[in-house]
Amino acid sequence: MIRDGWLISWNHFVDGQCEIMTLNELLELLCLENPPKIYTDSRLVKDGGVFVAVKGTAYDGHDFIDQALSNGAKYIVCEQDTQNARGDTRDELIIVDDSAEAAAILAQAAGGNPALKLTNLAVTGTNGKTTVAFLVQSIIRQAGQKCGLIGTVIYDACSDSIYQAPLTTPDCLDIAAKQQEMVTNGAKYMVIEASSHALSQNRLAQVNFKAAAFTNLAGDHLDYHKTKEDYLTAKTRLFSGLTPDAIAVLNKQSPEAELIAQKTGSRILWYAIDEPADITAHIESMDIGGTVFTLEYADQSAIIRTPLLGLYNVSNCLAAGGLSIAAGLDLETVAAGLSALKTIPGRLDKLDGDGFSVIIDYAHTDDALKNVLSTLKPLCKGNLRVVFGCGGDRDRTKRPRMAKVAEQTADFIIVTSDNPRTEQPADIIKEVVTGFENPDSQSITIEPDRKKAIGLAIEAAGKDDIVLIAGKGHEMYQIIGTKKFDFSDKEIAKQYLAKRK
Repeated sequence: MIRDGWLISWNHFVDGQCEIMTLNELLELLCLENPPKIYTDSRLVKDGGVFVAVKGTAYDGHDFIDQALSNGAKYIVCEQDTQNARGDTRDELIIVDDSAEAAAILAQAAGGNPALKLTNLAVTGTNGKTTVAFLVQSIIRQAGQKCGLIGTVIYDACSDSIYQAPLTTPDCLDIAAKQQEMVTNGAKYMVIEASSHALSQNRLAQVNFKAAAFTNLAGDHLDYHKTKEDYLTAKTRLFSGLTPDAIAVLNKQSPEAELIAQKTGSRILWYAIDEPADITAHIESMDIGGTVFTLEYADQSAIIRTPLLGLYNVSNCLAAGGLSIAAGLDLETVAAGLSALKTIPGRLDKLDGDGFSVIIDYAHTDDALKNVLSTLKPLCKGNLRVVFGCGGDRDRTKRPRMAKVAEQTADFIIVTSDNPRTEQPADIIKEVVTGFENPDSQSITIEPDRKKAIGLAIEAAGKDDIVLIAGKGHEMYQIIGTKKFDFSDKEIAKQYLAKRK
């Protein structure tokens, strides 16, 4: 079992004889020349491997122990006294209290404990995680250091390529492998986006964080967490697990941050815009070309010039600055790093039309959509047009809320399909439309075909208009049913812009 985070012992049968193996002995096996490999996917198990049955979002690894054994697993780690098909209790199973934690212990040990060789930083919140992570990486690069990044989007500066991660936060095996790669490549720092799913499933076990930042909390993922309270509890796990010498970087202007502050035993660095806090920002100017603001910390100040727009992005800059300061970097380096980052894939990504602008953004919650539209509205001299939809098999409660937000701010709205997955696009759109106060308005158009919807918006755009294409951002695919099809909002927009020219 695991006591105080440690696996005490388990029974292993060799030639019918029971042998008791401790965690130290199991870890010693991982240090041998040909150590057993660790698996959390039963389909990948090879002869002699260790299969750890972890409970995930869609599947429970305990249901696949038979498959792991048939594939040659020699060691099985699980959380319950599982029985085989004959109904006999398996004496060879390793019973633990938390198999996710056990997997993390084994994964780190197998990789030479790479987490201990990095200054680990994390960011969580409904919106802003990717932006904060990219900003932190930019700051650390300004310090002349390498910083590995694990999150929704990975950008390879050498090849100018963007990679879409299958999960915002991967499992502990992938985290350990990526950390090992970072160390091999000379990185001293890591920044990771911590999703609520990952935190509730303990995927970040065995990673000791120097600092963690909280951005905000809005309605999302209630298909998984069921209530907003459960959603916040998952986010809070990141901060309750911090050590006393770590730093929690908290958004003073988010009501939930005070609740998180009560649960952490670490030091706290508060950040806010135009409010007294440990690290603050004062907006000097903002237009379609970018934002200028003053950053203040510890009686020091610096001017930041960033192409990022919106108060929420200034707040993201503060979160990134707080993490970097917690990691030991000075304000001058922070300011240089914040100013150096020119673009973030799929986040207010701007394309120029003939007298108008097209903005691609990942905003897929009502809060995120509200932030983007509220930012663009005062900058728009013409009409503000928005194209959006909602994903299938995801939190349905936000669908009418997104319609309400769009109706309150945009001049023209096109409701379309997002990633419908196994739901019918028409059914999703029907739920979206219930949020409109005046669904029969001439300013609202329904076009389920996303490509056609983007085309309609761009073809209708006039001088000084802004067209916002929201929801998919950096994604290079559309999920219909259970299959992925090539689809990029940005590439589709470029095609229609080229036609207009």
